[in-house]
Amino acid sequence: MELPFAANGLFETEVDGKKICVSLHNETLHACAAKCPHASGALASGHIDAMGNIVCPLHRYKFSLQTGRNVTGEGYYLKTYPVETRADGIYIGLEKSGMFGWLK
Repeated sequence: MELPFAANGLFETEVDGKKICVSLHNETLHACAAKCPHASGALASGHIDAMGNIVCPLHRYKFSLQTGRNVTGEGYYLKTYPVETRADGIYIGLEKSGMFGWLK
């Protein structure tokens, strides 16, 4: 399956009506909220730094792709989602109706 990554290793998609930023870093897929929790910058327009953090294009706040924790000390938290690659596609785990479900 060919994914539409830009040169920055990021792209935005929609899963079940929710906008998600998908990243590829060191051959690993990650998924997070599409907007920065600080000022709603479009994370797909940012970049991934040398440490593997996603960097917001507006104010350069950095977040761990694995945990969503803000690593530059501002105290924000980025929502992250589990990603699983299966034979029939790539799945992003979203909470739905209080139950955890996988949505393709």
